[in-house]
Amino acid sequence: MSSTPSLATTTPPPAPAQPTRSQRRSQSRRESASLPWRYLGYVGYYVGAGLISGAVVHHPMAPARYSMIAASGVLVFLLATVLNDLILAKERQPLSRILRVLGTSTMLSFGLGMLSGGMQHFADLPERCAVLIPLGIVLSFVAFFLKEAKRPWRRIFSLMGLAILVVTALTFLGLRHIAPTMAESGGGHSHSDAVTEKGSDQDQESGHHSDTNPPSQPAASPKATHPGKESGHDDDGHQH
Repeated sequence: MSSTPSLATTTPPPAPAQPTRSQRRSQSRRESASLPWRYLGYVGYYVGAGLISGAVVHHPMAPARYSMIAASGVLVFLLATVLNDLILAKERQPLSRILRVLGTSTMLSFGLGMLSGGMQHFADLPERCAVLIPLGIVLSFVAFFLKEAKRPWRRIFSLMGLAILVVTALTFLGLRHIAPTMAESGGGHSHSDAVTEKGSDQDQESGHHSDTNPPSQPAASPKATHPGKESGHDDDGHQH
């Protein structure tokens, strides 16, 4: 008497529970309430990066002033990061994640600032921006994957990382080749023009004052110089 093997019955996994109408409404209200805060966060991203981009380019002209501007840009960018990635996050983040987000966001803000500021002011400061642009590419790429990726080093040392490295090297060589030509032609608006124009205005003003102020001592008259001779009279027939 042969027995047929019983087929094992497999039960399918239960379908995920669909959110109810009240849950969907509650989620929609939360998203609508957080939308203005997310707007402020994105404004903080761009304003912070803009402040840093101007500061890193112009820093040699007034180090104290542009250091304060760069610090303000970093502070604004970090506040936006805390708002978007930590306060408005759906899950509570551990302390290690918070510290990593803050550190990598600082790197990212400087990378984006170097890249955008260098591209904007390359015609004005070609030698400096030829270094800032490639450095900004590398720094922003590394900082982004350190901030977002679960396995950042695997993503950084990948084919994409190699492509970024090649693009960076070609960009650096190309900009260094173009920079002397830009400097010789004087392309763009030089940031030293304001200083030159200010000096020219001061010179013109001092020259104007020197012209309007007459000399304190009057010039000597011809009679005082030649007391023995009268004007219009020549004893020997020569014109002196």
